[in-house]
Amino acid sequence: MSRNSAPLPLGSTIGILGGGQLGRMLALAAARLGMKTHIYCPDPLSPAFDVTPNKTVAAYEDEAALAAFAAAVDVITYEFENVPARTAAFLAGLKPLRPDARALAVAQDRLAEKAFLTVNRIAVAPFAAIPDLAALHAALDEIGVPAVLKTTRLGYDGKGQRLIRTAAEAADAYAALAPKPLVLEAFVPFEKEISVVVARNGSGETAAFDPAENVHREHILKTSTVPAAIGAKTARQAREVAEAIVGALDYAGVLGVEFFVLADGALLVNEIAPRVHNSGHWTEAVCVTDQFEQHVRAVLGWPLGDPTRLADVVMENQIGDEIEALPRTLGAGERPHAYGKAEVRPGRKMGHINRVRIRTPLP
Repeated sequence: MSRNSAPLPLGSTIGILGGGQLGRMLALAAARLGMKTHIYCPDPLSPAFDVTPNKTVAAYEDEAALAAFAAAVDVITYEFENVPARTAAFLAGLKPLRPDARALAVAQDRLAEKAFLTVNRIAVAPFAAIPDLAALHAALDEIGVPAVLKTTRLGYDGKGQRLIRTAAEAADAYAALAPKPLVLEAFVPFEKEISVVVARNGSGETAAFDPAENVHREHILKTSTVPAAIGAKTARQAREVAEAIVGALDYAGVLGVEFFVLADGALLVNEIAPRVHNSGHWTEAVCVTDQFEQHVRAVLGWPLGDPTRLADVVMENQIGDEIEALPRTLGAGERPHAYGKAEVRPGRKMGHINRVRIRTPLP
């Protein structure tokens, strides 16, 4: 099946790599469209297993299990960007993989991502590849301090990075992070953090949601507020940059783009995520088409839905034991989503609440 083949029919089966909350919400969206899903995840307690009867519990390196999974589905997507490259290549040889392996390769390596963005004339913070400690000292001389040293792979929610405030901290920061090589990024004195969730299908149709203004607590996303407190020009530019990225990747699916907003309104791309995004969960409550349905439409080769926002909203992640208060404190204007995870742990995303602010019509 080619990328631009006919749209998949009702009753098709979407294979989803990863069984976390994003896979769970994708499976629910697929069911609304008359689709079946099959979840592949090594964790037997994956919350996505609760919402579909079709599952494979096996390692991502198990080619026999992967082949059987591919044979049972019509198209394959994923809920997280750290799918092993060999797994992605193996599956892409058996069934359509959307987004494709190239998008995955770009997004799962910070150096590859920044090189891709730079080549496509999309602004990012100054950065340098750090293969060894000598390179780190040289880069600090050029970029200056403070700066942020990061792993090129497997970092999320603040993991895999160290802030270097003075050159004297370089050796300890370098020793603390693995695997190598690393990447050094200039510390950006941003005014706000925003993100845009954008979709593109195989025919090249694109649709971007409104920018969300994000607040993190202990490096974990806490709230996403829409509309973001930014100017119309900045909002338009953010959507345009997001659309340019999916175009340059020849992308099929939903992608999240995180930005720093500078004092003058200029934008720097912080990172991209080739999947539905935590900062897009607000779309569940207030958009004609939410990000999960949009992703399903895109990977099926269907026309995209309308991303228009119908109300203002604040999405708040429920982290750790915060979720336990939900039955007592849930308000009438709040739309919750509990992820059904088996264990509550500090710092773990257990659910989210969308607090909808209905627009009052003029008299």
